[in-house]
Amino acid sequence: MNNKKLFLPLFAFLALVLVFAWQLMRNSAGEDPKALESALVGKPVPHFELPSLLTEQATQGNELFQQGKPLLLNVWATWCPTCYAEHQYLNQLAKQDITIIGINYKDKQDKAVQWLKNLGNPYQYNILDEKGMLGLDLGVYGAPETFLIDCKGIIRYRYAGDMNESVWQDRFKTLFEQLQGDSACNI
Repeated sequence: MNNKKLFLPLFAFLALVLVFAWQLMRNSAGEDPKALESALVGKPVPHFELPSLLTEQATQGNELFQQGKPLLLNVWATWCPTCYAEHQYLNQLAKQDITIIGINYKDKQDKAVQWLKNLGNPYQYNILDEKGMLGLDLGVYGAPETFLIDCKGIIRYRYAGDMNESVWQDRFKTLFEQLQGDSACNI
């Protein structure tokens, strides 16, 4: 009976090795852990009515996503070091006429406004989600996350992590260009 107890740590160790091996094989098979599954892909951006970050007493809602062209929805915060890392590239995308809407997530308005003054503002519109409710509705795990929204306000892709040249080229650009060429958007 005591001999069986000696093998329990070995069996636990082997089970742990199998779990790690499965995870490594899954990632090496091309599955990207930053490309999050989302129940909202293929569905409209959830309904919301939240304050504008920069315009006092103004509120913003889903009409932001009815612009007749694809756009990026970027979740960011001043407390997020990765958001700082991606901010310069977002400014570059904005200069290329890529429409970016920001969600300032669980942040303080005064800090966020100062951040944009210091680092530049790549966002056409910026939503203040101080309590994180819109982020919760979107299934946001944290900042930064970027969603690709089509011309009708439908979420087409979701990415967790910083937006940079490699991510744009490998994950967003082709789909973005396909959505730009969508005949339903060019009416």
